[in-house]
Amino acid sequence: MDNENIIATAHAVADAARAAVLPYFRSEGLTADNKAGQGFDPVTEGDRATERAMRDVLAQMRPQDGILGEEYGTQPGESGLTWVLDPIDGTRGFMSGTPTWGVLIALSDDNGPIYGVVDQPYIGERFEGGLGQARVIGPLGERQLRVRGDSPLGDAVLYTTFPEVGTPEEGAAFKEVASKVKLTRYGMDCYAYALLAAGQIDLVIESGLQIYDIQAPLAVIEAAGGIVTNWQGGPAHQGGRILAAAGRQQHDAALEILSRVA
Repeated sequence: MDNENIIATAHAVADAARAAVLPYFRSEGLTADNKAGQGFDPVTEGDRATERAMRDVLAQMRPQDGILGEEYGTQPGESGLTWVLDPIDGTRGFMSGTPTWGVLIALSDDNGPIYGVVDQPYIGERFEGGLGQARVIGPLGERQLRVRGDSPLGDAVLYTTFPEVGTPEEGAAFKEVASKVKLTRYGMDCYAYALLAAGQIDLVIESGLQIYDIQAPLAVIEAAGGIVTNWQGGPAHQGGRILAAAGRQQHDAALEILSRVA
């Protein structure tokens, strides 16, 4: 496996995504279609245009690999490797003008992601992890990513995207964890996972995630020394209920509560 080529390809994909998506951000007249039969699951032309640009780069640089993207589905490959793409993770934030959305790029094999990028085009921050990398490049320059490490649950900073956190049972479990931490905040989408990898927060707890929502953040957090599992302590790369932690102590304390949910 050519690590240098993979990393160069990922950065080229992220660069193409930035160029494609930024003209749509905070633009006049941006509208969103609703993908959900019930509720609100928005998709904009920015999502679609960005994924097309990402796929075009992969067709040129890594045509042998498969692709799994949120907007345009699965394209089989021959290499045993699959690029997992979310052109705009956090479309609700995107259409609201908040810079908390991101472009997610992961490369996975049968066991899950081996490399990932979380890119925030408007801020100009790019977090990457895997294949020997664990770094962020942004307005403050380049530095290595490292999670906070172990600390008591009572000292933890916790994030999730939606206050409801899934079903009533899942929401109740989240609220029990939240009642024990120092600070709980909401609404960051993939950027919360990037903050965890950067050593800023301790926990991210979510449910109902898709494969393309979690694989890039998972790779980045694990490269930074963090832990990502499902609510039963098992592998998280297929999505679902997610617990990401900066240390084993916070992880196990939260898991003890979350694992009670059937």
